[in-house]
Order: sequence, then C-alpha cells, then structure tokens
Amino acid sequence: MRRTSSDGTFILVLLLNIALNFRLTIPAWILLALHFICGISIWWFVGALGVFFLYIFIWMLVLRLMGRMAASAAPDPVIENKNPYSSKGYTPINTTKEE
Repeated sequence: MRRTSSDGTFILVLLLNIALNFRLTIPAWILLALHFICGISIWWFVGALGVFFLYIFIWMLVLRLMGRMAASAAPDPVIENKNPYSSKGYTPINTTKEE
C-alpha cells in the first residue's frame, strides 16, 4: 500500500463520499415534501439528514482505521522464486532444427 506524507485528505474524501452517496438522502427529501404537504414536523427532515451525515462520517472513520491498520502490518516475508521459467537462471531450449 502506498504511503503518503499528507494526512489532510479526510475532509476532501468525506465531501466526495457525501456527493457520491447523495441518493441516500432521498428519505429526507420525502420527509421535507411531507412537511409541506401534510404538515409533519421539519425535525424529521433534519433528523434524517443528520442520520445520513453521521452514517457517512462513521463509515469514513472505519475505512480510515482499516487503512491505517493495513499500512502498519508487517510486510510478508520474501519467498524464494521456484518458477523454472522465470528470467533468472532460465536457459531456453532451442527447438529449431539446424541443418
């Protein structure tokens, strides 16, 4: 996994995730329409948007934690290449007949 020196991209990625997952706010917009049509409380709309933002924020924290755990894991040990056809030590067999 590639390591970068900057760690300030969390907010940028959070905003990108909000934009990409904007379809999850459809219930909130339905509640806003019901506020104007049926007169239900506007707080249902605000609560639904709050749940959406909280879900995205927690999901981003989980992904960030998983990325940090993967980056801090010990690398795999080097395994000896036992492939006989690899470039190191491979001598091709001449299959053409020379007359």
